[in-house]
Amino acid sequence: MTVHAPELAPDLAADLAAVTRPVSTARGLPSRFYVDAATFEAEKQRVFFRNWAGLGFAKDVPEPGDARPVSFLGQPLVMVRDLQGTLRVFQNICRHRGMILIDAPGKIRRTIRCPYHSWCYELDGSLRTTPHVGGPGMNRHDAIHRDELGLIEVRSHEWLGVVFVNIDGQAPAFEDYAAEARARWAEYDRPLHFAPDGAFALEVQGNWKLAVENYCESYHLPWVHPGLNSYSRLEDHYHVEQPGRFSGQGTCVYRPMLAEDGRRFPEFAGLDAKWTEGAEYIALYPNVLLGVHKDHTYGIVLEPAALDRTIEHVAIFYSGAEVLGEAFAAMRRKNAAMWQEVFVEDVFVVEGMQRGRHASGFDGGRFSPVMDSPTHLFHHWVATQMGG
Repeated sequence: MTVHAPELAPDLAADLAAVTRPVSTARGLPSRFYVDAATFEAEKQRVFFRNWAGLGFAKDVPEPGDARPVSFLGQPLVMVRDLQGTLRVFQNICRHRGMILIDAPGKIRRTIRCPYHSWCYELDGSLRTTPHVGGPGMNRHDAIHRDELGLIEVRSHEWLGVVFVNIDGQAPAFEDYAAEARARWAEYDRPLHFAPDGAFALEVQGNWKLAVENYCESYHLPWVHPGLNSYSRLEDHYHVEQPGRFSGQGTCVYRPMLAEDGRRFPEFAGLDAKWTEGAEYIALYPNVLLGVHKDHTYGIVLEPAALDRTIEHVAIFYSGAEVLGEAFAAMRRKNAAMWQEVFVEDVFVVEGMQRGRHASGFDGGRFSPVMDSPTHLFHHWVATQMGG
């Protein structure tokens, strides 16, 4: 798919150059990146469509025939699990007149049928039937080559339960794009198990980047997450940094207490000893936030619903199918409630920074060279994608 990025304002180059300086002297992204509609439009093309971005979760189309429409920055897409079990992403439009094919999640028995003129597609995207295309009762025409008119497939990849897409089709293979993250967390690259009580969504009145920036750093823990900081303190954390790819934080103290009788979730088999009391949390640029622990992982897909509105889609995954049963139901609910409470605590921060970006004198802010380097790496990456 060819995408054309709008031209940027001529005075933006100097602002972006300030962002890409070393963290000790850098400024943050200028306010227009949070409040200016034209910059947001350019960001869609340069940041999201040219890279691998999070679209949703594979758990939403678990079985062959499952389909789920998704609007991604104005692009009508649909996730489909084909009859062979392969997850595919297509443009959610008929090749005839561009009609939307699927309006709601559901099960497709055999074919995807356009509700307008009933053109039908196999679950692998191939065009199967074209009723009356050559006139009443004539279902073929020499000018209509079915083998050339299948659904337009979007490059997609599944990792840690998250479905990633590359809209323009020009990014490196996902295996290369996420090579460093996959290597760092290779022990978690295995089947994951999801229970319906492990998903929720939060709507935040703020730009998507602010959610990433906040997630990357642990600096705010004592003031925003006093409960979490009581057992996983600021001083127990360290930076996770891979310039140009991801950044975040890790903790040396992960000690879940979810059952009064001391029970724990079954742990992932074969983990390195560092995960016994350790956990890590990274933002895989641009919009996927991930967390791994010895007994569960989670993913957050940030949906940039508007310039100043973000929907955080959260899903939690466990080590084995036995965790999905009733014996662990109370613990699962408590775990989900704990993470929801933590993420809700961040909402006022993201929304407060969004309001603050309307201040005419704000120059992007400064970074603590010691505490903010993961956030600066994200700003640096956005700046380079936008032409800095």
